[in-house]
Amino acid sequence: MHQIVEGIIKASRERGFRQASWPKDEGRDLIASARAMRSRGYNPIIAEIKPKAIGRALTAEEVAAYARAYANNNACSISVLTEPTYFKGALENVTIARRAKLPVLRKDFIFDERQLGEVQADLVLLIASLGIDLERFVEHAMSLGMEPLVEVHTPEELEAALKTDSRIIGINNRNLNTLEVDLGTFERLAPLASDAGVFLVAESGVHTREEAKRMMDAGADALLIGTALMDGPERLAWLARR
Repeated sequence: MHQIVEGIIKASRERGFRQASWPKDEGRDLIASARAMRSRGYNPIIAEIKPKAIGRALTAEEVAAYARAYANNNACSISVLTEPTYFKGALENVTIARRAKLPVLRKDFIFDERQLGEVQADLVLLIASLGIDLERFVEHAMSLGMEPLVEVHTPEELEAALKTDSRIIGINNRNLNTLEVDLGTFERLAPLASDAGVFLVAESGVHTREEAKRMMDAGADALLIGTALMDGPERLAWLARR
């Protein structure tokens, strides 16, 4: 594991975990939202609120503005980074983003089940390479009314993810050991899940329409894009066009 990731986990342990409560209603459905966007002729994009991309934390007003802009520019979902030390995120940003009425993914380094109870989201990221018990974490997330998105980077991680009840699997083109990005990762792993009936998300490395097309042609059901949008959320409409 890269030292940055190790540092994030260490800081999370030291910070502790808050516990929230919310009605266990069904969250907004990413798969339905993505399919609706695709039926309208757009690439389904999970647009990320990633404060680190602009080098600072965001105010509540800025988070709300990004969420509105994403909703108005054909996002099928919003991803919100909540890790505060390295990514400058905040748990409160999830709650703010949900006001845009799109499915919201909480993106963080979840290594302790107590983190799942910190804030209500429609979906939550579970990273296989962190060595968590995927089946248990998936079940716990679902019991809280959140759809798990299991992130993988290797064939072994994909195999483990396919043994869980998660309907959604993200293939991360970024290697968390080196932080290097290779779009070929999705192209190599996607065929291994082609008969599994899961919804595949291509994560990391998409900055252009050509790269978006490359991932969609390789079998992506949706694209998770962050850095490319933070300087101009209106770029989303351009990237979403097929």
